Amino acid sequence: MRDLRELAAWFDARPNAHDPLVPSSLPDPSFEANGRTIISFSTNNYLALATSSRMKSAARRALDRYGVGNCESRLLGGNLDLYDRLEARLARLKRKEASMLFATGFLTNLGVLPMLTRSTNLARAIGYVPSTNWKHAFFTDEFNHLSLREGIRASGAPSIAYKHLDMDDLERKLVSSSANVRIIVTDGVFSQHGDVVPLPDMMALAERYDAVVYIDDAHGTGVLGPTGAGTTEHFGIDSPRIITMGTLSKAYGCIGGFIATESHVRTLLHAGCAAYGFTSTLPPDQAAAVLEAIDMVEDEPERRESLWHNQRYFVSRMLGAGFDLPAVTTAIVPLVLGDELECTRVARDLREAGFHVDAVLYPAVGFGQARLRFIMNARHTFEDIDRLVAALCESVRPATRA
Repeated sequence: MRDLRELAAWFDARPNAHDPLVPSSLPDPSFEANGRTIISFSTNNYLALATSSRMKSAARRALDRYGVGNCESRLLGGNLDLYDRLEARLARLKRKEASMLFATGFLTNLGVLPMLTRSTNLARAIGYVPSTNWKHAFFTDEFNHLSLREGIRASGAPSIAYKHLDMDDLERKLVSSSANVRIIVTDGVFSQHGDVVPLPDMMALAERYDAVVYIDDAHGTGVLGPTGAGTTEHFGIDSPRIITMGTLSKAYGCIGGFIATESHVRTLLHAGCAAYGFTSTLPPDQAAAVLEAIDMVEDEPERRESLWHNQRYFVSRMLGAGFDLPAVTTAIVPLVLGDELECTRVARDLREAGFHVDAVLYPAVGFGQARLRFIMNARHTFEDIDRLVAALCESVRPATRA
């Protein structure tokens, strides 16, 4: 174990933004930690649903009816009518024929992506004879989330990276591929960059080259689109070529992941996806809370309106203060400082000023691309934002601004 001790010592020596927080309450966006009240500009609880009375009441009712967990795979005795209702609701939300629940979003990508390429081989073992020798390939944005990259790696299929959001480069890669099953994989909203996939242009390529598009919509679901249905609704695009993955742990304030897709894809996943069939799913109280969250996003539009109102105000204040922002269209607004030590120093200063902002370092981003990642919230106030920008102006050296 000496190698592990040596490696752990090296990691301990890397720069850290601050001592780990030990909160005693959830950020909505303020929270209590170490005897202080801190305002989070890092929580994925975009709409402050996780602590809402409606969500807690829905969870309590489910706890009283079902208990705290199903303790079994849904393929065996662990299914509940509640899960079926939630899957039907998510399918309608994403305008797809079917959906499937998973325990987490990471597990969703880790389980589904390999099955898109391995299902044929699994079926061969029980007598299936394919009509064609299918040759698969994934085409992945270079800045896709780690869970997407891990899922593709687990598939064993070829993985071809294209430059971030560069549809010309993607087309060049599609043209040069000999695969007869092409799967384009992308984030909807990129979690460390705050930008959005150019979905209309991507779908045009998918049509031209007969490709499937797999969208990780973790940071779009509940936030983007006229009703909060996500990236596809934001662009007004529906297509049977699209497989949408989403999480329940961001805007919906709970835990879990899901796939929304055509019914034949669900059939294959149900038959052979180990991440679905060989583990328990999310607890019943969480499923009930998600059902409530979907309703709240739709019938309390003022939450999303407040989120975007705060986002626009923050962007205007930051630009007015002379900060260069590489992305300004989503609730994730990064400030690239470059140097890891500088980034962690500023994050530490912000902590002292009463704000929690994530310092995002390698390997979450590339070397020399360290950044502060600001995530806006429906319950931020303009006063919160003004004080944050003032603290940034005191901490960030002028040379690192625009």
